Amino acid sequence: MRERRPQTPPHGAGSGSSLCSGRLEVKLNQSWSSVCEDDFDQQDAEVVCRELGCGPPTVLQGVLYGEIEASTWTKLFQCGGNESGLLACESSGSGRNSCSPHKAVGLTCSESVRLVRGSSLCSGRLEVKLNQSWSSVCEDDFDQQDAQVVCRELGCGHPSVLQGALYEETESPKWTKEFLCGGNESGLLACGSSGSDRNSCSPGKAVELTCSEPVRLVGGASGCAGIVEVKIQEEWRPVVDYGWTLKTAGVVCRHLDCGSAVYTEIRDVSSDRPVWRISSMCIESGSALRECETSSTFSSSSQQIICSGESINNFIK
Repeated sequence: MRERRPQTPPHGAGSGSSLCSGRLEVKLNQSWSSVCEDDFDQQDAEVVCRELGCGPPTVLQGVLYGEIEASTWTKLFQCGGNESGLLACESSGSGRNSCSPHKAVGLTCSESVRLVRGSSLCSGRLEVKLNQSWSSVCEDDFDQQDAQVVCRELGCGHPSVLQGALYEETESPKWTKEFLCGGNESGLLACGSSGSDRNSCSPGKAVELTCSEPVRLVGGASGCAGIVEVKIQEEWRPVVDYGWTLKTAGVVCRHLDCGSAVYTEIRDVSSDRPVWRISSMCIESGSALRECETSSTFSSSSQQIICSGESINNFIK
């Protein structure tokens, strides 16, 4: 079974501040190896965070946790996101010859909240972790300001749906206090809470939350036209994928409450810049935008969209 060591790794390599953050290491044949970030993506991170009993991944990048020596894991993980553990994922048969010492995977998972049984990391039944136990929350003890904090903590957009009885609840909520968030706290457990415990909450009353995707259109005449940018791992980047269709673009328009897509194309800019490659086929299958990222790269191209909420004559010059 793949583990993540809570103690400081050998050779002076630093670990994170908790079991849910740090440089990722994989154990095989009694030997620990760090993993090259070029061989690791969002779906792999989801599997690791769940395997560790943490919430979903919120930061995935290298050079976070003080690596001294180069990564030594030699194969590419190919997780779908739902596997029981990282070593249950498929991996490529070819070995990696080298990896820069500053390219090891640094991963931070949410320590206190997660959304389960939904269609993506940004939707589902809310669960809160305290004393190593996950509990759902009664909707009577949760409001829009609380939802804003949760969505931001998970790296998602603003809350778009807040209600109960959506995502297959089988037992009554166990969390016993009311959250008292102002809306700007860093995380849900940073909010105040009521001093009195709730005695009961019916099984159909657990908080069900859907946050919008972290996507925006920039450079157009309004928020309904422009270059597509998606926030992944706390970083906004343009998107490029040569397979995008009006159907793909329409998903973005709906997330932004901008109607349907009327126009999309790849547009070149003056120089290369960091971009996310996001699969159109994955988006059209119903997966969340940030879960459809296939790689990060540099490109002079980016995806442009115009939604029906914007006049096409205002955008095309």
